[in-house]
Amino acid sequence: MPEVTIEIGGRAFEVACQAGEEPYLHAAAQMLDEEAAVLSAQVGRVPEARMLLMAGLMLADKTANLQDRLAQAEAELETLRAMPAPAPERIEVPVVPDAVVDTLSEIAARAEALADTLDPGEER
Repeated sequence: MPEVTIEIGGRAFEVACQAGEEPYLHAAAQMLDEEAAVLSAQVGRVPEARMLLMAGLMLADKTANLQDRLAQAEAELETLRAMPAPAPERIEVPVVPDAVVDTLSEIAARAEALADTLDPGEER
């Protein structure tokens, strides 16, 4: 079982953990150290046990708040999942707009008229 040295509130602690869990222990210790730093800034130097207790309580409060928010989000998600899917909207769009058809018809008529002026004897 590896021994890890962590620092909280400017104090070093030797802690044992399972092999491979060292990064998690360091991350948890960093969170606790950040809370201890807030306490030190507000209150000054406090006894080790009190500092650890207060920092732990501050983290527990944050965790409880996050758990409440998670429960709310999960409840909202379940509500959304339980709702029926909205009916699809049917939108019809003409393939070729009328204005384009009219313009192409006019161009075709002009082209035929022009062709008639070039070769009036042939029928189409």
